[in-house]
Amino acid sequence: MLGLALGLAASVSWGISDFLGGLQTRRFSAFSVLLVSQPVGAILAFAVAFFAGGELPATEFALAALGGAAVTLGLGAFYKGMALGSISVVATVGALGVLVPVIAGVIRGETPAAVQDLGAVVAIVAIVLVAREPDPEWREANRRSLGLAAVAALGFGIFLLLIDRAATYDPAWAVAAARAGGAALLLAGAAYLRPSLPPARGPVLVALLAIGFFDILANSLYAVASTHALLPVVSVAASLYAAVTVLLARFVLGERLAPPQRGGVLLALVGVSLIAAGA
Repeated sequence: MLGLALGLAASVSWGISDFLGGLQTRRFSAFSVLLVSQPVGAILAFAVAFFAGGELPATEFALAALGGAAVTLGLGAFYKGMALGSISVVATVGALGVLVPVIAGVIRGETPAAVQDLGAVVAIVAIVLVAREPDPEWREANRRSLGLAAVAALGFGIFLLLIDRAATYDPAWAVAAARAGGAALLLAGAAYLRPSLPPARGPVLVALLAIGFFDILANSLYAVASTHALLPVVSVAASLYAAVTVLLARFVLGERLAPPQRGGVLLALVGVSLIAAGA
């Protein structure tokens, strides 16, 4: 029961972080938002690892760091997609990154569970539905945001694939290594691009810090949850983060979707849950 509760708490934290990230990217560049918010998560992750972590082999640290770089690139595309189009649609498509570990397993010769096959079919139908934008004025923006959401899903999926192996050794250090990889990528990009940063004061700073806080909180909750319950149970609970983002977009921003798109969002959540259930 504790594992399920922690998994659901992780989904709420991820959903809030994603919503705030997309919202702030409508005011500032995605790179600037990440550059302020992600190092916060890295600092918190290393603090937890130093006090509660064990040991992580150098190879696994490197893999987790690579996963962190991938998810950071994915977040950049994710936030930009939400700034251009519907937050609900982008959040839904981004959640389908859970397909990447399944596909990687097939390439390695593994046979997916029947429930995962069903989830993949449902997910494909969902993508077709959410991609149908009835308003001609928004079709181009919808296509661009969907492309960015697909890039985000790939980045998220690579992260899930690489962090899974490292987390078997030590979840705390695996999360810290991932954050180190993401932060290193952002700092390298900042040195080259020299972007302008959002004002470091007031509500803007609070929102940016909250993005990093809720993101790392979700990672930590998920890691702990996986030690208290079966992975399929935790995975399904945590995969509901897209529903949190969609609900926030609906009730905070008043975002509305056409009936086919609403059906696609619901089907995508079902598909993600089925895929996670077979993990």
